[in-house]
Amino acid sequence: MAHRPLLTQAARPATYTVDAMDEKGETVPTPIAGEHPLTLYVDKREVLTMMTLGAAPEALALGFLRNQRLVSSIEDIVSVQVDWEVNAVAVTTRSGLADLEAKTARRTATTGCGQGTVFGDLMEDLESIRLPDEARLAESTLLALLNNVRLHESIYKQAGAVHGCALARGPEILTFVEDVGRHNAVDAIAGWMWLEGVDGGDKIFYTTGRLTSEMVIKAAQMGIPFLVSRSGLTQMGYEIARQVGITLIGRAVNRHYLVFTGAGRFVRDGTPARG
Repeated sequence: MAHRPLLTQAARPATYTVDAMDEKGETVPTPIAGEHPLTLYVDKREVLTMMTLGAAPEALALGFLRNQRLVSSIEDIVSVQVDWEVNAVAVTTRSGLADLEAKTARRTATTGCGQGTVFGDLMEDLESIRLPDEARLAESTLLALLNNVRLHESIYKQAGAVHGCALARGPEILTFVEDVGRHNAVDAIAGWMWLEGVDGGDKIFYTTGRLTSEMVIKAAQMGIPFLVSRSGLTQMGYEIARQVGITLIGRAVNRHYLVFTGAGRFVRDGTPARG
């Protein structure tokens, strides 16, 4: 069993209902997505404030620390405690974070919705990432996954205004997370993987958002060889995907897709898309 820190279970409601006036002048109760500030403290030291849906705040905090390389192992975490009365999440570690000031001194504002922040020199760590060459993704599996994502109940269908990310094994969705920013959803899945002891080597990561450098770096850090989006990609995302050897698939909707990098892992065994 993977080590599990002491956790609160402090999810906020995903949607709130407000009154809106429609084109007929009638009042319509309408669900809208939640959005809350959540300040991360590690051993009583403030790190940053995130804007989040609040659906998985404990996993979000863990995933952020993991993806920013601020904590190297889940075993280093003693507890993750969320208190919405003060909009804070307090993480306690076993031995503290070494060189926290140095690691957080350089901040890069990313293109993540809600403005993501990347600390340190993560680009310099890319050369150490090794993704499994033997992993394969069949076209039929991709198409089945896209259909499962389409059928999945989501906050977006109720209220819009959020991005969704899914972690899958083959066509099976293992976990699906939505948040106001796609970088938050990625971090929450990274935290969930840590908590559940899930390895990324045979997994597929799906996102509704565009494939930026940040998205590619985080997927690679999680050891996931396949990154799929219904949206497009950026030039830097493309270059980093080529560098780390990730299989990058964009514009993936229904039976249509574009394989941009890592085509050697992709196996075309299905019926070609038409129309």
